[in-house]
Amino acid sequence: MSKLHSAAELAYRQVKELILTGELPGGELISEGEIATRMGSSRTPVREAFLRLEAEGWMRLYPKRGALVVPVAEGEAEHVVDARLLLEVHAVEAVVEDRRIREELVATLRTNLEQQRQLVTSTGDAARFSVLDADFHRALVRAGGNPLLETFYDGLRERQRRMMAHSLARDPEQITKIIEDHTRLADLIEAGDAGGFASAVRRHMREVHALGMGGRR
Repeated sequence: MSKLHSAAELAYRQVKELILTGELPGGELISEGEIATRMGSSRTPVREAFLRLEAEGWMRLYPKRGALVVPVAEGEAEHVVDARLLLEVHAVEAVVEDRRIREELVATLRTNLEQQRQLVTSTGDAARFSVLDADFHRALVRAGGNPLLETFYDGLRERQRRMMAHSLARDPEQITKIIEDHTRLADLIEAGDAGGFASAVRRHMREVHALGMGGRR
């Protein structure tokens, strides 16, 4: 890998992470120079990163003006939550029928929950918490054993992280409530209560992202 390609890849990852964590909020216009200075690099790899992020829909480039971080589209949060609900509920319905898989999933969720609690009592890092939150929910879909659905779910992960960053920026104190919700979800899976899980996870997602409880169903 050439130095230029390596630098462009690093710039891409760093700028994208800034977008996902909300440090570069939607609607903000930034320049190649600002990011290059921030990273301590030349503008060339940053330009390559911007082009890649534009192709993925995260940025909109304006010659001689800069790059606009594309805001979360109207209705996007609703769409992402609807898709996640379908996949997570479906996976849990399959999991509760198999005691061994259910127990393995619950163990994974408990470990993740402990990491969430430790994070809150130490740094309270919202960006790191958003990763743990995404990992918690992904574990549900992975346990369902359908690799096609798992791949589709992974396509939602970055949007999910960005939505979580927005939610925590709006109300940082809700981390405690999120952990309580996650604990409740793990308890319901352990009890084999797929119906209770479906109701609880729907309420959890819609409350976290400030969506009406009615939805579109």
